[in-house]
Amino acid sequence: MTIDPITLEVLTQGLISIVREMRATVCRTASSVAIYDAKDFSCGLFAPDSQVVAQSEDIGSHVVPLPWSVRSAMEKFGHDLAPGDVILSNDPYTGGTHLNDVTVIFPVFQDGRLIFFPAVRAHWADVGGMVPGSMSGKATEIYQEGVRIPPIKIQEAGRFNQGALDILLSNMRVPEERLGDLQASLASCRVAERRIHEICARYGVDTLLEAVRLDLDRSEARMRACIAGLPDGTYRFEDYLETYIGGIFEPLLLPLALTVAGDRMIADFAGASPQVPFPVNSTAAVTAASVFIAVKSVFDPAAPLNQGSFRPIEVNAPPGSIVNVQRPAPAGSHGEIRKRVIATMVGALSQVVPDLVAGDLCRTSFHNLIGGYDARSGREWVHYEWSAGGNGAFRESDGPSAMATIDWGDLVTVQSTEVIETRMPLVVETSRLATDSGGAGTTRGGLSMQRSMRVLAPDSRYSLLSDGAVVPAFGVMGGLSGVQVGAWIERDGAVEGFDTPGKIAGHPVGNGSVVVVRSAGGGGYGDPLLRAPGSVQQDVEEGYVSRQAARDLYGVALDAKGAVDPVATEALRRRLRDSRFALTAVLVDDSYEAGAVSRRRICRLHPRDASAAGLQEDDLVEVDARRAAPLRAWLRIDPSIAVGTLPIDQAGLTILQISPGQRLEVRRIATVVLPQQRLAEAAE
Repeated sequence: MTIDPITLEVLTQGLISIVREMRATVCRTASSVAIYDAKDFSCGLFAPDSQVVAQSEDIGSHVVPLPWSVRSAMEKFGHDLAPGDVILSNDPYTGGTHLNDVTVIFPVFQDGRLIFFPAVRAHWADVGGMVPGSMSGKATEIYQEGVRIPPIKIQEAGRFNQGALDILLSNMRVPEERLGDLQASLASCRVAERRIHEICARYGVDTLLEAVRLDLDRSEARMRACIAGLPDGTYRFEDYLETYIGGIFEPLLLPLALTVAGDRMIADFAGASPQVPFPVNSTAAVTAASVFIAVKSVFDPAAPLNQGSFRPIEVNAPPGSIVNVQRPAPAGSHGEIRKRVIATMVGALSQVVPDLVAGDLCRTSFHNLIGGYDARSGREWVHYEWSAGGNGAFRESDGPSAMATIDWGDLVTVQSTEVIETRMPLVVETSRLATDSGGAGTTRGGLSMQRSMRVLAPDSRYSLLSDGAVVPAFGVMGGLSGVQVGAWIERDGAVEGFDTPGKIAGHPVGNGSVVVVRSAGGGGYGDPLLRAPGSVQQDVEEGYVSRQAARDLYGVALDAKGAVDPVATEALRRRLRDSRFALTAVLVDDSYEAGAVSRRRICRLHPRDASAAGLQEDDLVEVDARRAAPLRAWLRIDPSIAVGTLPIDQAGLTILQISPGQRLEVRRIATVVLPQQRLAEAAE
């Protein structure tokens, strides 16, 4: 069959338009604030073989893993589907993300032939489990994270499976909202079914399906051409996720070997930490989708997304690891694994296409949950807050502040104060950008958001599932790190912190207490001492950067009126540049140390060098050659190391793109600021 280019484009855009109408339907009919106001949902059209055919402004972290869910549903029901059947699932182990993301898969038939699956993946604010909002920072098995729904027929021949529905809703908080959100997803899919039938009536089903095939093929050809333009080779990077073993911080290693071979790309996560009984794991579907999102965003961001773009990319995620979790380990950390996989892709690609990458994006999806029972309304309540973080800076510009990252689509990232206060027993007292939270650089990382919420109900509980409370977003090409996430509670002038930053489960919050949350900042791009002094001055005037940071990080001297002093600035920058601490790289066999369940990179320095750099045992440091992305390591003071040298293994040299004998900068990463200090800074 031959299809002319105009018809091909009309049909391609027609399917995308269907997805947009699906989204509008969900927004207008959903019950949950997180869905109708904050848009934490996604829609898509899928082929019977599970390939994503069309999406619009949807959340990549929802849509891109969805083919795994469709494939699992087809494996179970592929020979037992009929018009009127609807499949429901949220199972991470069969292609889901986390349990809160509940998926409706809706078969569409034309003349008795299965042709498409409209699908909606929406974040339900609660699906049961150990804490209001379901996502616990301290879950040890998936059963504590809520009700797990394998692919089931929630409707058959147009009739609800009422028994299954009753069981599900009886195990979820605020069940009336959950039912409303389910009905919104179903309404959206019915709209898609009607529009698909209209296109088939006008163009014919065979023409439509041929247009889909051609569109997928041209997306594949575009991506293969992008990959073929890269130099062949294997590029490496490594990063860490955070957990606590017996209350003691334990970083979990995530290494990546990214191979380019002709027009193919292979992302291999062999060596990733084994899965742990804590919410730091996610599924192979999420891991692969994160690789796809990074590649698509870097190399082919303008073209519509469909499965064709991902055909040239292979992903290896070892089963039983943090990037391919197996039952019964918790899987609620999909947002954290996703962002860390994207970070490792950015780190590897910065060695290949530095002009096309940005500093690391905020380290986490930052799942904050507050809920309980509101005696005034006589009902349960759950608020899901994900204050947006900073995006990484890139060559042309500063990173956006408190904005959706590349994996979030058009998700609303600053939720409406009016809606929150209308629907929840909360008062939003402040919402602001956090000063000095963006990583310093020639272009600055995006700033994080800090929000204070006063709780107006007794017996409330607060939970946080996040990452980046210890290891912040890295900069690239000499850019510095963004600020870590933070959370604390204020009441009557006192400040209460947490012994496991970033991981909190059902912490009691008294009536009148204020929960303060601060997301992570984005990494910087390029040497901060090369940033235009006028840009630094403007940042200070707007409250983005403090005068002290302008001086200490950017080397910009401001006079009493806030104007740049050019002479003092030039001298200050020269002094800061000369004071950078660098050592000579020396090749060793291994730079790692075994932890409780994983490995971490170690930076071994002679006591004299550690003292000269102002470093102490177990400090978190960056090792940087200012050519791509830095390495993170934990300091060990070792008298057996030669003065002026830094032992590093071949993998580290490869990542940093240097050879033995070359110089490496070592700098301390600031530790998390204590809540009392935060409160004092806010008062100032």
